[in-house]
Amino acid sequence: MPLIEVKDVSLAYDTPAGRVQGVLGATFNMEESEFLCLVGPSGCGKSTLLNIIAGFLTPTGGEILIGGKKVSGHGMDRGVVFQDFAQLFPWRTALGNVAFGLEMKGIGKEEREEIALQQLKLVKLEKFANSYPHHLSGGMQQRVAIARALAYNPAVLLMDEPFAALDAMTRDDMQRLLADVWKTTGKTIIYVTHNVAEAVYLADRVIVMTPHPGTVKAEIPITLPRPRDPLSVEFLDHQKQLLNYLGQGTSKAA
Repeated sequence: MPLIEVKDVSLAYDTPAGRVQGVLGATFNMEESEFLCLVGPSGCGKSTLLNIIAGFLTPTGGEILIGGKKVSGHGMDRGVVFQDFAQLFPWRTALGNVAFGLEMKGIGKEEREEIALQQLKLVKLEKFANSYPHHLSGGMQQRVAIARALAYNPAVLLMDEPFAALDAMTRDDMQRLLADVWKTTGKTIIYVTHNVAEAVYLADRVIVMTPHPGTVKAEIPITLPRPRDPLSVEFLDHQKQLLNYLGQGTSKAA
């Protein structure tokens, strides 16, 4: 059985101009420890679909199963990392932010701080455990957010363009870090991005979504060995393949 099953998921919402279909009939499965990227043009519903999987939005059609259980709201089996740096609590240190989910689970102070410090080590920030978010760079704040999402050991990590606001050099560093974290933890990751090179660098498989309303246009396996060389001919060929799908107007499965 796949770990995640997205079955004919749709979401429509009301606007002053009338009812709008944001996601339409999205269907795909994911295996445990798979790294999946969702790509597509702006407004195609990829972030909306991620929020449905997270349980923040309720679909108007279809269903999502994780571990065979229907998603009906947010749960501790899913960790979420957003693009916005403000996702961290400014009054908590890096350690305090990472320990937050463990605190909500009722884990004792000593144990949760030990686990939080382990996660900060995973993202190479243990020396900044007592620093507050405003003392950290954007990339460092996103590393804290990743550590916080991993700390309570969710089955699935959901990431919504977490590096989009970073400068190019920091973004490259964060991609390498995330690839290492994924290799170390074996987490199942769904990652939303509009950056084709990022998708090829990170993913085992890429889901290409159609323009509005968003549905699954193609599923592209990325078979490159890791670690991946963004300057290799094979890497660039995968980029071209994805760009071709993004430029086509008709549905097609790979």
